[in-house]
Amino acid sequence: MAEGKSRVDVGRRQFLGGAGVAGAAAAAAHALTPVAPASAQTPAQTAPPAGAQPPQPAGYTYFKPQEALFIEAVVDHMVPKDELTPSGTDIGLATYIDRALAGSWGKGDRLYMQGPWARGTANQGYQLPLTPAALYRAGIEGANAHCRKAYGQTFDRCTSEQKEVFLRELSGGKITLAGGLPGRAFFSVLYDNVMEGMFADPIYGGNRDKVCWKMIGFPGVAANNAENVKQYADGRRFPANPVGIADMS
Repeated sequence: MAEGKSRVDVGRRQFLGGAGVAGAAAAAAHALTPVAPASAQTPAQTAPPAGAQPPQPAGYTYFKPQEALFIEAVVDHMVPKDELTPSGTDIGLATYIDRALAGSWGKGDRLYMQGPWARGTANQGYQLPLTPAALYRAGIEGANAHCRKAYGQTFDRCTSEQKEVFLRELSGGKITLAGGLPGRAFFSVLYDNVMEGMFADPIYGGNRDKVCWKMIGFPGVAANNAENVKQYADGRRFPANPVGIADMS
């Protein structure tokens, strides 16, 4: 989970190894409203060559500049550029999260928001009176405040080792952010969104050029894969040529 070859590469492999098709399924089940999909074209536009990645919109819809720096630093630390994938920002993970927060999911349209807000147990899931968008805003502010106190700088300016320590302590529930916000709750939503962005359909902004589908051999939307399962049952790598939603329209 860090730049270069170091001890934290093990975490990177565990991160990707635990994803697989389960990550794709979770992302597909996550109802998000895409904001100006990059694949959308007007009749006057020329379709890109086969296999070319549609251009991504400039800027962010929800994130403020400092928030964008935090998210980009997080996704690039979790998913550094290496022989497996491009970096997290190059894959579009920050774009995916930004679109999700700007849409109905980020506004909490499907969340019960009437309380009471008793402290839940670990197996009860999300129990905070914050929409996902509000959680990110408070979580990023609190994370940067913690890093300034602990390391003298915001998260995006921290060293790779400092980022690793902070994220591990956040995920382990060892950090409470400003205002009493549980660090583990923020990390849990953030981590889930990173995983979704890796394996969701590219129309939602992440998994750019279907790179993560290709990495795990996932066929995409047209998953009529029974014959391939038989043909590659001997353990050979399946040379996937994934099909996305934009390819079907």
